[in-house]
Amino acid sequence: MVSLFSYVATPRVRQYLTVNVDGMQQRVDDGERARRPPAPVRRRRANGRTPSGAAGRRYNRTMTSTNPTNLSTAPSAAPSAAPADALPGPDGGRDLYRARRERVLAAMRARGGGVALVPTASEALRNRDADYPYRHDSYFYYLTGFTEPESMLVLDANAGDGEPTSILFCRAKNAERETWDGFRHGPDAARDTFGFDAAFPSDERDARLPQLIANRPALHYALAASSGFDEQVRRWLDAVRAQSRSGITAPSAAYDLLPVLDEMRVVKDAHELSVMRRAAQISALAHRRAMAACRPGIREYELEAELLYAFRKHGAHGPAYGSIVAAGANACVLHYPAGNAVARDGDLVLIDAACELNGYASDITRTFPANGRFSPAQRELYDIVLAAQQAAIDATRAGVDFDTPHQAAIRVLAQGLLDTGIVDRQRFASVDDVIAERAYARFYMHRTGHWLGMDVHDAGDYRERGVPVAHGEAPPWRTLRESMTLTIEPGLYIRAADDVPQRYWDIGIRIEDDAVVTATGCELITRDVPVDAADIEALMKDARERA
Repeated sequence: MVSLFSYVATPRVRQYLTVNVDGMQQRVDDGERARRPPAPVRRRRANGRTPSGAAGRRYNRTMTSTNPTNLSTAPSAAPSAAPADALPGPDGGRDLYRARRERVLAAMRARGGGVALVPTASEALRNRDADYPYRHDSYFYYLTGFTEPESMLVLDANAGDGEPTSILFCRAKNAERETWDGFRHGPDAARDTFGFDAAFPSDERDARLPQLIANRPALHYALAASSGFDEQVRRWLDAVRAQSRSGITAPSAAYDLLPVLDEMRVVKDAHELSVMRRAAQISALAHRRAMAACRPGIREYELEAELLYAFRKHGAHGPAYGSIVAAGANACVLHYPAGNAVARDGDLVLIDAACELNGYASDITRTFPANGRFSPAQRELYDIVLAAQQAAIDATRAGVDFDTPHQAAIRVLAQGLLDTGIVDRQRFASVDDVIAERAYARFYMHRTGHWLGMDVHDAGDYRERGVPVAHGEAPPWRTLRESMTLTIEPGLYIRAADDVPQRYWDIGIRIEDDAVVTATGCELITRDVPVDAADIEALMKDARERA
């Protein structure tokens, strides 16, 4: 997925709705409920769970290990059965998330303590009474492994002996709503299963939050990220200030929690890398399937359907972002959504699509000929882009700055634009001239990579934070470290124009792989789908012979 962060005023990049098709939520208003048969009230056990543990697991959104061990096209083996009354814990185990929370608490104590507030995402109405498929907030999930809506994490860095430091607010058990919407853990089961010190129903937040933040020195949360949440915080503070005559004090400082979380998320742990490798394998299988299915005359949405089938077939929750399937000139539109255009004989097809697995994104782009054979002009440009990607790959390793791979790719692309005559050799005598004048930017207008993780454009600064710089100057690019994950995705987009050789008109090419930074280079985790032009042609030829 192309990153445009260098062309916006803030480091926050365009957000994409990611789809979790494991559980769709619908709000049911009173009128709709009246038109439906009444939901039966199910008996409760003493522990608050519904009688059928198996039924609860059936609708549970918790991201337990759905990762297939065999990613062949053969049907996968059925998972082993869990004990009838067992509730699945978070993917990776609750100790993983407890350790992350402890790191945040340590950072808070280093700033004098206080209380951190981390809400999950709200449910979003699609139209009338139908919601979008729910997807949790990435920061919240990173610290909890919990995926139910209407939840919030509270961390108290000043908790005394016997007081809870990690508190979850989540939806209460409700037999009627679970009949309509699916299983809810409820506070008691969520506390025990996910390893919190305490848990309360979500509808008690307004009553309990003023008590939790009273007499604490500071609040830590995502400042100004949500006007609605900012207003909630203001109400909680007002409730505390109203008690000032009783000697109760409100927090006197507020700190942005996101820089702390961003620094944690930008370097991946072993569990994260394991999930991302599996997500990359599934996405590569989907790209292979699309290449094999492609024929002149196929429509873009048909290729998108092949991708979506492969994602779900192999255990992913759905696409990590809106799939880009672009035939012909549509490939020159960076974020073109899959439409109904026909891939014609002689067209290239650019697919930028990948899955999300257990909360982690993958991101792959491949460009291939609809008829299975690159034309000479297409192959010429394709090989330039592939060489630019290889130059960026060779430049990616721990110790170099984030911009180094991008500059390596630009030099190769600039030389290729000169060699093909797409950039006028009479105006620009050398690669250095092309780069200095940014003449390449007309045909290559995005960065060569972006962070990748829970979000396709993942959290983390691209420049060093807190480094003194002269007035008006940008901070230096940050240095790559081992276990950072990023994409490497150069491209060329040649729109038809009078000053461009006609044989290159309307050719759009991008090649993208996911990389894990190592001490001596990088590990490409998405190369299960071919990238060399000859290998792509061989895959497509073999698929047609087998058809």
